[in-house]
Amino acid sequence: MSDLVGYQRKALRGMAHELEPAVFVRQAGLTENVLTSIGRALEAHELIKVKFVDHKESKRELAAEIVASCDAELAGIVGHIAIVYRQQPDPQKRRIRLPAREG
Repeated sequence: MSDLVGYQRKALRGMAHELEPAVFVRQAGLTENVLTSIGRALEAHELIKVKFVDHKESKRELAAEIVASCDAELAGIVGHIAIVYRQQPDPQKRRIRLPAREG
């Protein structure tokens, strides 16, 4: 998947507004189980929220680790929540259609 551009990130943040966090990063941090849960949630939904309950001071570094580990894209960080997107590889199962260009 190619890198997201600004207007695509903005569109994804708008779509994520109504979503509840799918995964919570707690005291144990980014364990293998947490990364597996994120991967499964992305497989099912394409766009998820990850809430940092603990480790709030290092949320940007943790978000970068999430997108690298899960082959995903970061749409943004709002407060203590990271919005993560990974396009469904099967075109028949895709729920999200990214805008091709602004306007």
